[in-house]
This record gives sequence, structure tokens and C-alpha cells, in this order.
Amino acid sequence: MLGRTADNLYWMGRYVERAENLARILDVSFRMALVPQSQDVIQSIWNSALEVAGGLESYEAKYGAVGRDGTIRFLAFDADNPSSIHSCIRAARDNARAVRGAITTEMWEAINATWLEMQNEESDAGASNATRNSFAWIKDRAHLFRGVTEGTMLRDDCHGFVRLGWSIERGDNTARLLDSKYHVLLPGADQVGGAVDYYQWGALLRSVSAFNAYHRIYSNVITPSRVAELLVLRADMPRSLHSCVDRTTETLDGLSGVSPRECRRLAGEIHARLHFGRIDQIFQQGLHEFLTEFIDANVALGRQIQTDFMMVA
Repeated sequence: MLGRTADNLYWMGRYVERAENLARILDVSFRMALVPQSQDVIQSIWNSALEVAGGLESYEAKYGAVGRDGTIRFLAFDADNPSSIHSCIRAARDNARAVRGAITTEMWEAINATWLEMQNEESDAGASNATRNSFAWIKDRAHLFRGVTEGTMLRDDCHGFVRLGWSIERGDNTARLLDSKYHVLLPGADQVGGAVDYYQWGALLRSVSAFNAYHRIYSNVITPSRVAELLVLRADMPRSLHSCVDRTTETLDGLSGVSPRECRRLAGEIHARLHFGRIDQIFQQGLHEFLTEFIDANVALGRQIQTDFMMVA
């Protein structure tokens, strides 16, 4: 396969996943801000949403003071923001169009229809309840695209690169969301491990579709350490870091074959830390420090994948 084709497929997968994760970030921020609390806490919620997306400085340069409406506009519909949902769907469609021969007709129709229908979603964004509906719509379209991909695409290298883009992007976003929201809910170091408002933790779990899974596993009140354990170490939780790295290493095994590649070694290092890690040891190190190390390692892995397969220096 040409490196350019692999690159388009990989980034098509990443951009679809990124759009869904931005919708999840906005949804959980919206839910958390509805709970009665101080204005400072509400401000920190929207600040953290921008920090997760890496757009706080760009937002302040364009919009000034951080607020709910401006944050939603910037992260969802701003065409000038390269990390907005609007820009991600557009980029995913552009990458899909570049490799029409490598994807199925159903995949193209799904991503193209999403882009076209998104114009109507944006025009209705100011209507009552439209923002929450828009977040749900983006998640539904991402689910549709993944379902169509899994249901129609030949299990060859093309499928592998799309899947690789999903898992790399999902791991990055789960780590950033957990790191940012965890410290909003626990602003003081002496509070780590303490009891926190049920609804806010519930909103965080719902943002990664983990609320029901949490109660099936733990059958108890929501505690910070268990939330972290579920989203970091549980391999059976689809959006956990462990699960994402499992899929990455499995996909790299299929793409690499017998050829030794540096990206497979890096993925193995990350996988070992998660496979053999314990939540009490992670808290001793510091959850923020652990997640920062994971994010840095995941970024390095993504770059190495491009170097090894897509001829990107």
C-alpha cells in the first residue's frame, strides 16, 4: 500500500473519532455546569473543556473571556478552529474522498452525508435544546460510520489503518478528558480519593459511555479511584486506556507482520505499563503525572506509526 493511502485512511479514522470525542467533552461540560455551584467552578469547567481540546489560547485570542456559548461555538462549529467538530468532519471527508477506491461505497456515503447534514445542525445551533441534540447527533454519526466500516470493509491493511486511527485517537482523548475533569472535580490535592458529588461523576462516566459499566462492575457509590481504575486499567471497558492500547498492539501486529518496527516496540512498552499496572501505584505516582506520561507516549507512538508506515519524517 502507498504511504499516502495509509496516511489518508489513518487520519480519516482519527478525525471521525476526534469529532465524537469533542462532542463528548462538550456534553459532559454542559451536564457538569448545570449542577448548582460557584461561578468559579463553572468557569473552570469550560476552561478545562478548552484545555482538553488544546484550544484555550486560540479561544481567548478570538473570543476573549471563556463562557458556555463561546466555548460551544468554538469547539463545535468554528470553521477557523482546526480542532472543531466542523473542521474534523470536513477533514475526515477530505481524507475519505482521497481514498475512494480503498473504502466502501457505504463508508463514503456515511461520511459525506454527515458533512452535508452538519450544515443544518449548525444553522439550528441556537434553537432551544439544539446544542445537546447536536452533541448526540455527532456521536450517533460516528457510531454509524464505525458500524458501516466494520460491516462492509474487507479485513485488509486498509481496515487496519482506519482501526489504528480510531484506537490512537480514542486513547489520547480518554486520557485528556479524565485528567482535566478529574482535577476540576478534585481541585485540592488533599481531596483526592474523597467523596464528590454523584451527579458530576455520573456525568463524567456518561461522557465515555461508562456509567452502566461502572455500576455493573462495582455496584456501589461512585468514587474517584474506581472511576480512574475503570477508565485506565480495565481491559474490558471499550474506551479505557488499556482497551485502546490492546487494539493498537493487535492492529500493529497484523500490519507489521514479521518485520520488526519501532512503533510496535513503543506500543508494547505502553501496553506493559497498563497490563501490569495497579491503581494504588498509579495514585502514589500521581494520576496527573501518569496520564501526562501516557499522553506523551501515545503522541510519540502516533508519530512513529507515520514514520514507519507513511514515510512521514
